[in-house]
Parts: sequence; structure tokens; C-alpha cells
Amino acid sequence: MKLPTPVPENELRAVALETIRKAKFPMVATIDGDQPRVRPVSTVRVDGFTVYFANLKRYGKTAEIKANPQVRKAYLGEEIQE
Repeated sequence: MKLPTPVPENELRAVALETIRKAKFPMVATIDGDQPRVRPVSTVRVDGFTVYFANLKRYGKTAEIKANPQVRKAYLGEEIQE
């Protein structure tokens, strides 16, 4: 696997925001009891680094986020998604 080229520090913010904008399936990590869970989500809106995603109440993510709001998001660049 070819490793991506490191991003210069002065370009990092712009590259991160562009990666968020282009991501097809960002991933959200939650905790279910003592078990980590990582799932793709559908982004609804992005405002800088604040990202809103859709979720139905009946899905496990909703209860997991309510129990532990320490959620992490992950995005893959286009070259990794292909």
C-alpha cells in the first residue's frame, strides 16, 4: 500500500476541511458498554469542524451516544476510499 504524502503544517486545516467535505462515508466510533463500535454515518451538515449526522432513535448509536457522548469521527481521503 502506498502511503500518503505528509501534509505541510500550514496546509493542514484546509486539507482536513476538504477531506471532511469530500468524505463519502465518515465513520463514528462509540462505546457500547465496554465494547467499541465503529459505523459509517450519513453527514447532514458541516460547519467548519462541527459535523451533524443523521441517526434514528431506534439505532444503537443513539443510546450509546446518550450514555457516553465521547464520540470520535474518522474520515478517509479519496485516495484511500478507492
